[in-house]
This record gives sequence, structure tokens and C-alpha cells, in this order.
Amino acid sequence: MFFMRRIVITSGKGGVGKTTVTATLGRDLSFAGFRVALVDADVGLNNLDVVTGVERRVVYDLCDVLAGKCRVFQALVQDSESAMRILPSSRGSDRVTAQAFAQVVRSLSGFDFVLIDCPAGIEHGFHRAVSAAEEALVVVTPSASAIRDADKVVALLRSYPLKDISLVVNRVRPDLVRKGDALSAAEISGLMRVPVVGVIPDDDAVGVYQQFGGRADSTYSDRAFKVLATNIAEGRKDLVDVSFKRRSRRGIRRI
Repeated sequence: MFFMRRIVITSGKGGVGKTTVTATLGRDLSFAGFRVALVDADVGLNNLDVVTGVERRVVYDLCDVLAGKCRVFQALVQDSESAMRILPSSRGSDRVTAQAFAQVVRSLSGFDFVLIDCPAGIEHGFHRAVSAAEEALVVVTPSASAIRDADKVVALLRSYPLKDISLVVNRVRPDLVRKGDALSAAEISGLMRVPVVGVIPDDDAVGVYQQFGGRADSTYSDRAFKVLATNIAEGRKDLVDVSFKRRSRRGIRRI
């Protein structure tokens, strides 16, 4: 029996790398052989098409699907680097209801994973995106404000009938963690009482590649994203120890 997993990727505040995590996780799942679709639920500040490098190939978007101008498969655009498909959004479509959005997401039959890029914050767009999902990933960075805001998001997520809520700790600086100037992923997990499914080191190459809609392959963060994708696909909790170099075999530990 075919089973499609609908995962919303959210955060307490903007600027923590939520859309980058969505795109990179989707690509790694696609490279692993899964059928993956990304849905841009941020109808105010939509940029998933830019991050994946498909903005010039967009013909239809989410609002066109809802208006009956096209079918959902006609609005899907293939990723610039993988077999993944993207359903772009458009600005000025904030009157999309949660029910209508959920119907579009559920109509994406034939995919193993549907990743929903949620708007930052806890406004109406948050409810619309989460209502269409059955699992949630909360992206957080090791800053006090990001942790505080993410904790508020987790409290709201717990009011939804989700099967799982997990953390992705992004932009980790191992030097700061070692010196005690930043919280570790384990400490953040303990404070928020949410399990960590991915730890992504801070990597300047990610931003450089993203300007061109590309993926930072064979970089410092590359292995961490691959482990995250494996964890999501297999229900594991293996984490990359970012204090080790990328080639070190000691760099993966199980929690």
C-alpha cells in the first residue's frame, strides 16, 4: 500500500535557514531514490522557487491550481539539480484557506514525501501549512531569540494531531559550542523537550551556492544533510558530530 508522508518545515523566526533546509533535504531524499515534492506555503514571502533555481521556469503556481486554471501536476516544476518537483507559490494569495491548501497537498499522489515550506512565525500562514501536514520539523539556530521563538512554535504544534515533531539545529558553530559560548544541539533539545533529528554546521558555501539555486555538494555541511535525509527516511536519530572534520568516520553518533 502506497504511503505518502507530509512534513511541514517551520521555524519560530525568519533567517534561520528554513527554506534552505527544505530544499536541501528534498534533494537528498530525491538522490536517495524517493519521489519528492516541495510545496511553498509562504504566500507572502515566497522564495522556494528562487532557492531551487526554478523561478524562470514557473508557468503556474499554487493560486492557479486553486483557481482552476490548471491541474496540480501542471504547476509542478522539476528541480534544477534533481528529480524533485516544486509547487511554487505567489504573492498576494494570502486568502488561501487551510482547507483548500490541504486538498492541494493531499492531491500530490505518487510522491513518497511532500515537504511543506511553512512561513516563519505563528500567523495565519502557519496554521494553513501545518493543517496540511502529519509531521513537523522545526528549524532552529543556537541563538537565544531563535530558541525562544521556536519553543513557542513547538507549543502550538503540540495542539495539532501530528505524528511527530523533531528539531533540526542549523548553523552550528562547533568552536563556539566547545568554548561554551553557544548551546549544543543536545542542550537545545533538552530545553525544548523535542528530539533532534539533524545537526547542520555553519557553512558559508551553502549561501554561495544558493545564490545560483544550487546545492553545496561535497562541502562541510553536505554530510550532515545526507544524514538528516537518512534519519527522516528511516526513522533514525544519527547525528553528525560537527566538531570532527567531514572525512572522519567518528563523525556520526547515535542518540
